[in-house]
Amino acid sequence: MNQARWKLTREKTAAQGYVEPPEVRAERAEIRLAMAFAKAVYERRKALGLSQAQLAERAGLSQAKVSRVEGADAVPTLPLLRRLAHALDAGLNIALDEDREEVTFIAHPAA
Repeated sequence: MNQARWKLTREKTAAQGYVEPPEVRAERAEIRLAMAFAKAVYERRKALGLSQAQLAERAGLSQAKVSRVEGADAVPTLPLLRRLAHALDAGLNIALDEDREEVTFIAHPAA
């Protein structure tokens, strides 16, 4: 099923009064957060003109780990967040709301 049809099916189901169980909502929120973080890492890495291997070297990680982060396949720990922010020469802002997750890297000012 393509994304447009899935979204339409989800909207029809919601219109019929179906309410997702809390565990499904929680899992959906985790996926959104992982995807937001993956996108932020990818975009900042590209803005710096770095390859995954170069970012991995700067962060003391393997290229495979960077790939998993960018593919939203890894749940980052706080130490990993710090290492990636440092390697990407940026601060990291994470905003968590009931239905919104936002992850942004803020470039450090040039010295």
